[in-house]
Amino acid sequence: MYQAPRGTQDILPEDEKYWRYVEGTASRVAELFGYGRIRTPTFEDTSLFVRGVGETTDIVNKEMYTFQDKGGDSLTLRPENTAAVLRAYLEHGFASRPQPVKMYYLGSMYRYDRPQAGRLREFHQFGCEVVGDGAPTVDAEVIMLAWRFFEGLGLRELTVQLNSIGCPECRRAFHRLLVEHFASHKEELCEDCRRRLDTNPLRLLDCKNPQCQPAIATAPSSADHLCEACAQHFGDLKEMLGALDLPVVLNPRLVRGLDYYTRTVFEIWPPAVGAQSALGGGGRYDILMEELGGKPTAGIGFATGIERIILNVQAQEIQLPEVAVPCLYVAFMGDQARIPALLLADQARRRGIPAVSALSPRSLKAQMKHANNLGVRYAFILGEQEVADGTVTVRDMAESRQWQEARETALTRLLPTKG
Repeated sequence: MYQAPRGTQDILPEDEKYWRYVEGTASRVAELFGYGRIRTPTFEDTSLFVRGVGETTDIVNKEMYTFQDKGGDSLTLRPENTAAVLRAYLEHGFASRPQPVKMYYLGSMYRYDRPQAGRLREFHQFGCEVVGDGAPTVDAEVIMLAWRFFEGLGLRELTVQLNSIGCPECRRAFHRLLVEHFASHKEELCEDCRRRLDTNPLRLLDCKNPQCQPAIATAPSSADHLCEACAQHFGDLKEMLGALDLPVVLNPRLVRGLDYYTRTVFEIWPPAVGAQSALGGGGRYDILMEELGGKPTAGIGFATGIERIILNVQAQEIQLPEVAVPCLYVAFMGDQARIPALLLADQARRRGIPAVSALSPRSLKAQMKHANNLGVRYAFILGEQEVADGTVTVRDMAESRQWQEARETALTRLLPTKG
């Protein structure tokens, strides 16, 4: 028997209500902030992610789904979407539009990783990007958008974890301090961190391995080693977030996992904190556009995994809006009523009435059982007599009573109320 590939899942009809709830909230909140939706291809040139995400990251080294197409080109299923959005910004000349350009996306991403709760090999993200403005006010808006999204879902007891990792200039000195600190603890570090010590020392602060935590706890803080401009930017951002009354926690160990981040980095944490607990996060990437071949252009964004959000919505037992069910079932008795029943159901739908039509010739008792299982309120029954005189037998499933009336009158009774 075939099964879904490891690290993927089927989203069944009974679970779709969670996806509709989360994605609907995401679109509504993003558009309230003036963001337009962008859809990028599922796969891109491999070099886009190697240059954009960073050659030394685990994503590029271990997790990307890369393949060669029949033309010999190396392509990669997108492991994240920021690089793709910036590629679209460059390709379509967005720099000539009023700045900043604000975009959001909903889509599937792919990373080869060990599957676990909230982390699959095919996963889905909601994300936002703002390109073309480096002001701390933009950072504050992006963090506020992320917060309003989670707030709109009804999630409680969240915190905004915040840090600044500086710009390339002030980060060089901080990197030297990190290397010096961790080199003195090299024997205590895990194998991955020993490798990062030579390739990407900032990522040492992001390690979740318990054996590395004592060395991480005593490591220097990036926020204490910012240049004057970065310190001013971070100070202004903290002041704005304080005015917005968001529950901000300064986290000197927060660095995020991609090479393109500069200055602001942040994550949204739920009450239960663990290796895979962050609901989402992001930060500023003012050097990424140049890495992709464009002119220096400021940018900031965030992304959040929908699967992980749904786990938290379920854990907090958030009451979802009721999913609309068909209010009408059209049953028929006899072959001559089959087509009229099909037409009546179609007529109902064209007038905005959710309707299900019986499709196979079964007993009326079996059809009524089907209607009852679907939870419909009314059943229209067509038989030889109803077809002949243009009427329908209406059965109120909730009150267990029925009557006969003209089809037009019966349909009018079911027309949805316009608020």
